[in-house]
Amino acid sequence: METLLPPHVLADLRRRHAEPQRHYHTWAHVRALLDWLDRVRGDLADADAVELAVLYHDAVYDPRATDNEARSAELLLADLAGHVAPSRLARARAMILATARHEPVATDDAGLASDGLANDAAHFLDMDLSILGAEPAAFDAYEAAIRREYAFVSEIDYRRGRSAVLRAFLARDRLFLTDRFHTALDTPARANLRRSLDRLAAD
Repeated sequence: METLLPPHVLADLRRRHAEPQRHYHTWAHVRALLDWLDRVRGDLADADAVELAVLYHDAVYDPRATDNEARSAELLLADLAGHVAPSRLARARAMILATARHEPVATDDAGLASDGLANDAAHFLDMDLSILGAEPAAFDAYEAAIRREYAFVSEIDYRRGRSAVLRAFLARDRLFLTDRFHTALDTPARANLRRSLDRLAAD
């Protein structure tokens, strides 16, 4: 799908992911999710829609904003209307919007609900959170990159806010929605989250 995007669209996506405020949410993150997609493609109803969600879910990224997901979804539609089937765009849009809370996708569209969207979105969301279950060094690099993206936040406020985010993840019965990711990554993810919380609480 990446190579099937109009060249100017792909170039714009790459430009966006190279913006100076990004340290984790770069094209490397997109590539990591595309690697995951290659591994789970056979479990998906519409792998192309998932790929579009991967390519666009962080297309708009301003750490100071609260509407990045909605704006990224809008960009997807603006860029690809007329190039991609409306139903596929609708599925990708729903998945992108779900990254705002990283909870199972919700839709009032009966057609979307019946065509495997929930399963595809669960895999997409799990891919996006897979960094939580990465090897400790990779997770620590991720945490450091997120801190750089929020360099405008004071240390005390960052520690308070980041701790709240990580505690919310840790409090979930399941960090990952699919059995595949839950089995592989839940234990190391919880260990990483606890270690990061301890570090954030340290003087």
